[in-house]
Amino acid sequence: MRFLMVGDVVGKPGRKILADKLKIIKEEFDIEGVVVNGENAAGGLGIMPEVCEEILSYGVDVITTGNHIWDKKEIVDYIDYQPRLIRPLNYPPSVPGRGWAVVEKRGKKWIVANVNGRVFMPSLDCPFQRMEEELESFKKITNIILVDFHAEASSEKIAMGWFLDGRVSCIFGTHTHVATADERILSQGTAYITDIGMTGAHNSVIGVRKEDILNRFLTQMPVRYRVAKEDVQLNGIVVEVDEITGRATGISRLSIS
Repeated sequence: MRFLMVGDVVGKPGRKILADKLKIIKEEFDIEGVVVNGENAAGGLGIMPEVCEEILSYGVDVITTGNHIWDKKEIVDYIDYQPRLIRPLNYPPSVPGRGWAVVEKRGKKWIVANVNGRVFMPSLDCPFQRMEEELESFKKITNIILVDFHAEASSEKIAMGWFLDGRVSCIFGTHTHVATADERILSQGTAYITDIGMTGAHNSVIGVRKEDILNRFLTQMPVRYRVAKEDVQLNGIVVEVDEITGRATGISRLSIS
């Protein structure tokens, strides 16, 4: 099975290139499942119910998120009613929504899990312990498990890769909006990459207009961030997984304009 994971979609430019390119990518690479990080899809921060439905309508199977999941208050009530939108599973149990989703297509089942890092990030439950707690229940459903680790520190992401090696099919990093060049299959068969990058305007500072970010750095004054629109690219990875064992057999980066 081949899966496409798409890096953080930023605002309308990111949504547009996803809409324009997704069908082409799916056909070219014979993609069976699509996972998109959408936590910045609505105006660059957060996601709205209508934006979620728009992205799903493109042919996306699961939308993952991260620390900006609650930036738009409308999502709080909506997330319980849309099982294909997930939030990090290491939020407290009382928080709306859930941290993983099961997809069943053509008689095949696979799981997407979402977890948030803690280094230089808001304090949540331990992502390592929460993954450990859930893995047994995941394995009762399927061997094909894809994990979006939404985290800042590369060291924490790499540590999670080794922690889950051989126990999940793929662990891919999101959040930094900058694609890394360390994609590989770990020793026990898990596909790994520290960050899959950003789907949005790359003539920017991680999707925001350069002048807004420079003004903030130069003055330290509050600045309204505006989504950039120039040099829009889709970043992501294609991962091939043995549907019997759940082990990855290939991983490659994508960067499409």
